[in-house]
Amino acid sequence: MLTLHHLLEGPASAPPLLLGPSLGTSYALWDKVAPELAVSHRVVRWDLPGHGGSPAGLIGPGATVGDLAGLVLALADSLGVERFAYAGVSLGGAVGLHLAVHHPERVDSLAVLCSSAHFNGARAWQERAERVRRDGLEWLAESAGARWFAGDFTVPGLVRDHREADPEAYAACCDALAAFDLTDRLPEIGARTLLVAGREDPATPPAHLRQIADAVPGSALVEIPGASHLAPAQCPEAVLAALRTHLGGAPRRGMEVRREVLGDAHVDRAQARQTPFTARFQDFISRYAWGEIWTDPTLSRRERSMVTLTALIAHGHYDELAMHVRAARRNGLTPEEIGAVLLQSAVYCGVPAANSAFAVAQRVLAEESDAEESGED
Repeated sequence: MLTLHHLLEGPASAPPLLLGPSLGTSYALWDKVAPELAVSHRVVRWDLPGHGGSPAGLIGPGATVGDLAGLVLALADSLGVERFAYAGVSLGGAVGLHLAVHHPERVDSLAVLCSSAHFNGARAWQERAERVRRDGLEWLAESAGARWFAGDFTVPGLVRDHREADPEAYAACCDALAAFDLTDRLPEIGARTLLVAGREDPATPPAHLRQIADAVPGSALVEIPGASHLAPAQCPEAVLAALRTHLGGAPRRGMEVRREVLGDAHVDRAQARQTPFTARFQDFISRYAWGEIWTDPTLSRRERSMVTLTALIAHGHYDELAMHVRAARRNGLTPEEIGAVLLQSAVYCGVPAANSAFAVAQRVLAEESDAEESGED
C-alpha cells in the first residue's frame, strides 16, 4: 500500500510527534526544528502527495483535508502509532484541526502554525488550482519567497521543492483548501492546543490564529515577530521554544524550588555575590538544576537529597555537602537517615571519603542543634 513519504527521527521508545508541511513545501520545512524535538520525541515528518517523495496519485481532483488526514492516519497506523502529538503549518495545520475534531482519540496534543480554520473562501483556491493544472507551477514558484518569508530571507531548497511539486497533486491540495472550513467545529476540540502566528504572515495573518484560540477551550496563542508564513524555517528558535513549552509543559519555578530546598539565606547570599561574569551560570542553575531536575516528580525531595549527598561524597565536594546536609534536613531527613546515607557511601565511595563526610555532617547537625537550643530560626 502506498503511504506518505516520511522521515523518522528520535528514539523509537519516545512519545510520537507528527509534523505536517505547508502547501508547496516538503518535510524540509522542519529541518531547523525537528532534530531538536527529536531529543525527546519520536518525530515523524511527512510530505504532502506530489511533494517531496510522496506519490502524486495518493489524491486527485476534489480532494479534501479529510482525505489528507486519512493518509496521515494510515501512515501512523503503518508505524504502529495509536496516539500522537501533532504540529502542522498552513495546510498541515488544517490537517491537524481536522484530526482533532474528527479523530480526537488519536490526537494527544495539537499545535497549529500559520494556518486557519478556513482559508478565505473557495474562489481564489479554485482559480489557483485551475491555472496550476493548465500552466504548471513555475509562475507560482517565482513568487514563493515573497509569499512565504518576511524581508530578504529565503530558503532556496524550499522554493525548489515548490517548483518540483507535481502540478496535479498541488491542484488537488488547493481543492482541499477551497473546501475547508471548520470554524463551527472548533469548540469541539479537546486536545491541548497551541496556536502560532507569524506577525508578518500575509496568507494566514494573526487574526486567523486568534479566531481559533478564542474558540478552542484552554488553547494558547503565540505571535512571532518577524515571521511570515513559514515560521519554522524563518524563526526556528522561536518556534522551537513555543513547541518545547507546549509539548513538555510550562517551565517550572526554579528559583522558588531553590529557596525551598536551600533556604532564603543561602540563595540571598548567592544572589548578592552574583556578577555579570557569573550571572549566566546562576541562571543555568535555577532553570536547569532547580527548574527541571529538582521539580521532576519521579523522585521525592527526600530521595533527591539522598542521591545528592552520595554524589557529593563520591566527588569530595565537602563545601557543597555541608549545604546539602542542611537541605536534607529541610527536605525531611532525620540525622539518623543522613548517617545511614553516609554509612552507605562508605561502602561504595570509600572509607576516607565517608570519614570526611561524617565530619562535615556532624558539624552541620551540631550547628543546627545549637541554633534550636538558642531559639534561632
